[in-house]
Amino acid sequence: MDLSELDRDSTGRCRLNSPVPAVCRKEPCILGVDEAGRGPVLGPMVYAICYCPLSRLADLEALKVADSKTLSESERDRLFVKMQEDGDFVGWALDVLSPNLISTSMLGRVKYNLNSLSHDTATGLVQFALDQGVKVAQVFVDTVGLPDTYQERLQQRFPGIEVTVKAKADALYPVVSAASICAKVARDQAVKNWHFVEKLQGLDADYGSGYPNDPKTKAWLRKHVEPVFGFPQFVRFSWRTAQSILEKEAEGVMWEDSLTGDQEGPGRITSYFSEGARVRPRLPHRKSSHAGRSRERASPAGPMLHHGAQSHD
Repeated sequence: MDLSELDRDSTGRCRLNSPVPAVCRKEPCILGVDEAGRGPVLGPMVYAICYCPLSRLADLEALKVADSKTLSESERDRLFVKMQEDGDFVGWALDVLSPNLISTSMLGRVKYNLNSLSHDTATGLVQFALDQGVKVAQVFVDTVGLPDTYQERLQQRFPGIEVTVKAKADALYPVVSAASICAKVARDQAVKNWHFVEKLQGLDADYGSGYPNDPKTKAWLRKHVEPVFGFPQFVRFSWRTAQSILEKEAEGVMWEDSLTGDQEGPGRITSYFSEGARVRPRLPHRKSSHAGRSRERASPAGPMLHHGAQSHD
């Protein structure tokens, strides 16, 4: 799987896809949607679709695909390779959302929460398959949020397609299991081979599972927080775990464009993102007084990520 586009720019998103099997442009197809990496504080979130003709669903089931969480890494890798080998009837596509994109979306002036980002990404992948000429007849989706609401939204968006949204769909429908394998293989590879653009002293690649409750992950975050500029782009700085470490380890900050202009001493770094913290539109490269020094504030897409205020675990 070629994730070189993510290596070149780890601030946004990238899409990968297999060639579309010719049969999928001729026969009605079933399509599954799932994600990997929704909860971790480290690394990207990956959404995936997998599809095949309804007439070949039994062949997909014969591969013994299963919920990726129940499989070992080697089993997932083997099944993904097998799906690629069966490219005459199986197709897939991925959307890799960087930690930077996730956090800046959640912390923007107009809030874009993780559920909305997830729904829109899934919808975009279904539309991508249609745009590629896949004759999608049925869609099965592992839910995010309330299944009925999500299903109604997708059904309205794709009125000519039969849509089913269920919790644990990756364990119920082989085509969703196949999508979950694609997503997990991509995320595992992205995390394992993450290209750090920041020059970190004593970089430790042993960051555990990446989930907020993992002691090894928390230790890695504490080790690699930068007092002024926060975390590297590998970190979702909008997560509560990251925010708590910033509040304890980062320097205080005084914003030049604060509401009253008479702030007494440096305040919390996350206060910059709080509602009503500013009265003027945010301008690029405004300067801040940080720990008694005037420094150029890095943009969210810069080498080191910003400190955040909203949280999600």
